[in-house]
Amino acid sequence: MENEVIRNNDVSVLYQDDYIVAMDKPPGLLVHRSPIDKRETEFAVQKLRDAVGKHVFPVHRLDRPTSGVLLFAFDRQTASQLGQAMMGKSIIKGYQALTRGWVQGSGLIDYALTFKRDKFADAHRVQEVAPQHAVTEYSVMKKYSLPFAVGRYESARYSLVSLRPFTGRKHQLRRHLVHLRNPILGDTTHGDGTQNKFIRDRFGFNQLALTCTLMQFIHPITGESVSIETTPHKAFAALLENIEQYRLDDHIN
Repeated sequence: MENEVIRNNDVSVLYQDDYIVAMDKPPGLLVHRSPIDKRETEFAVQKLRDAVGKHVFPVHRLDRPTSGVLLFAFDRQTASQLGQAMMGKSIIKGYQALTRGWVQGSGLIDYALTFKRDKFADAHRVQEVAPQHAVTEYSVMKKYSLPFAVGRYESARYSLVSLRPFTGRKHQLRRHLVHLRNPILGDTTHGDGTQNKFIRDRFGFNQLALTCTLMQFIHPITGESVSIETTPHKAFAALLENIEQYRLDDHIN
């Protein structure tokens, strides 16, 4: 079975063969048990295992608020091979995000990111880490102008952008878009609180407007090309539908 969505136990399986399985992770779901929230009882690993009836091994992670394509293998060796391919930048990952402001055209963000120490995972780290090389390709898909005063601005300007990270730093896409001065809507860590409050009050959107919509790679066992795709999560899609009436026709310029 390839690129066919199967829903079981509230899990959307986007792809499955004898070696690999991918799910459409909803926002708010942790990939696996973590000190981040010791009270949490549901995890992507557990939910996918129950849905397919087999043990699964995560190939990578998505931040808790980020949704989209999440890749697993049915054995440790295949997971390791895919993980090495991801580290070697031979797996293409594509994202869509809705940002504050108008992103101009397309380009490459080559901007090193300061290492963000995790209070749990890095509790015993004593050596300082130099800023880490980080590269993201971006391209504007749509622009919007909403006729509502937000903060000190007379209107709300947004951009729907496609993103391709070439490195995998913590919160890379969110931090790189802040570097462009176009933070992702709904980002409560790096984003614009005034804009986040506006879309929450006006449209009922209280999640992160970021979804991994594409993953392409060479299958480590069969050697075939695999492409797994999905669309922005339900709340994100509803937000896009709500603001579509404010889309600008000349969005590429």
